[in-house]
Amino acid sequence: MQVNTSIKQVHTHNREFSNVANRLDRLPISRVHYQVLFALCIVYFFDLADLFTLSNVAPALIDQWGISLKTIANVTAFSFLGMFLGASLGGWVSDRIGRKKALSWFVLLFSISSMLNALAWNVPSLIVFRFLTGVGVAAAMIVTNSYLAEFFPTHVRGKYISFCAMVGLIGVPITNVVSALVIPLGPWGWRLVFVWGAVGMIYSLFSRHLEESPRWHENRGEFDKANAIMRRIEQRVEQEKGALPIPKEPMPVKTIQKAGYLGLFKGRNLKITLVLAGVWIFETFGFYGFASWVPSLLKSNGVTIEKTLWYNVLQSIGAPLGALIGSMISEKFQRKWILAVSAFLTAMAGLLYGMTFIPLIIIVFGFIVNVTERVFTSNLYAYTSEPYSTEYRSSGSGLAYGLGRFSNIFGSLIVGFIAIHLGYVSVFLFIGGCWLACAVLLALFGPNTNAKQI
Repeated sequence: MQVNTSIKQVHTHNREFSNVANRLDRLPISRVHYQVLFALCIVYFFDLADLFTLSNVAPALIDQWGISLKTIANVTAFSFLGMFLGASLGGWVSDRIGRKKALSWFVLLFSISSMLNALAWNVPSLIVFRFLTGVGVAAAMIVTNSYLAEFFPTHVRGKYISFCAMVGLIGVPITNVVSALVIPLGPWGWRLVFVWGAVGMIYSLFSRHLEESPRWHENRGEFDKANAIMRRIEQRVEQEKGALPIPKEPMPVKTIQKAGYLGLFKGRNLKITLVLAGVWIFETFGFYGFASWVPSLLKSNGVTIEKTLWYNVLQSIGAPLGALIGSMISEKFQRKWILAVSAFLTAMAGLLYGMTFIPLIIIVFGFIVNVTERVFTSNLYAYTSEPYSTEYRSSGSGLAYGLGRFSNIFGSLIVGFIAIHLGYVSVFLFIGGCWLACAVLLALFGPNTNAKQI
C-alpha cells in the first residue's frame, strides 16, 4: 500500500526542532525508564506465554476431541495467519496513531481473544479465536519493540530490549508449569491454560506510566508535543538524578507525516527488508517447528502426556537463562554475530535432540536448544527494530516479523507432513537446516546496528 509522502527538511538552526534523539541519549537510566520497562515486560510476558498455550494444549485436544495432528496443524496455520496480519497491520497502525494508543488496543485484543479460546466448543470456533489471538499477539510485540527502541538511550538500547525479551521468555516455562499442573485436573483443565494467557490485560493498570514516543511526534513534525513530553521526562529524571548533561547539537533531519510500504523496498531499506524477512522466516520454521511440535511428536511416539508436559517444563528452564545471557552480551558484541553464532549452535543442539528417545538426553539437548535459541530471539527482537528509520520502524519490523509468521502457515503444514510421512528424525533435520540458513544470512548480509542512533 502506498500513500502520499510529505517530507520537510528541518535544520539545526530551526529553534522549533525538539532534538529528541540526543535528549534521550544523554539521560541516565532512572525510575522513568524502569517504569516503562516494567509495563512493557508485562506485555512481553503474556504475549510470549500466549504463543505457547496451543502447543501445550494440543495433546489434550487430540485425546478429548479425537482430532489428528493434521487438524492441530490447521489450527496452528490460522494462528500464524493472524500473526502475519497483526504484525503487518499493527506496525502500520502504530506508525499512524502512535505507539502507546496502538499498544493498549492490541494487548486488549489478545487478552480477550485468549479468554475466548477457553470457551471454544469445536475446531472451527478454536480456529477463529486463535486467529484473533494471533493478530493481537503479533501486533503488540511489534509496537512494544518500536517503543523500546525509540525510548532507551542508544548505548543501552539492545541491552534493555533483550532484558524485556528475557522477562517475556520467563512466561514460557511458567506457562509450561501451569499447563502441566492444570491440564491433568480434568477434561476442562486445558481451558485454564487459555485463561492464564488472558491475564495480560493487567497491563492497562500500568500503562499510565507510558508517555507517547516523543520520537514518533518529532518524526511527524509535531515538535510542540515532542518537546512537552521530553520536558516531563527530563523533569522527572532531574528530580531523581540531578542536573542533566547538555544534549548534543541536532543533526539535520526529515519529518515524514506518512511513509508508504513501498519505501521498505527502496534504497538501503531493500536489503534490510529482505535480510530481516529471510531471517524471520527461517527462525519461525526452526523455532516453532521445535517448540510447537515437540509435545505432540513425543506423544505420538509413545511418550505419555504427563511425561511430555514435564519434559517440556525441564527443557524450557533454559529459556530465561538464554535470554539473560543474550541481554548480558547484547552490547558487548555486534548483534548480527551474536545472532549468527547462536543460530548455528541451536541447529547443532536441535539435530542431536532428534536422534534419541532417551529421557536424559532429550532433556539435556532440549535445555541447550532453549538456551541458545533464546540468546538468538532476545537479540533478534532488538535487532529487527534497529536498522529502519523512525517513519519505517514499526511498518518495516512488522512486515519482516509478519512474513515470518505468515510463512509458518506453510511451516506447520510442512512439519506435519514430514512427521507423518518421513518420521520423527526428519523433522529435526528440517529444523536444523532452517537454523543454519539463519546463521548464513546474518553472517553474510546482516547490517551492523550496535550504538547507532536511529
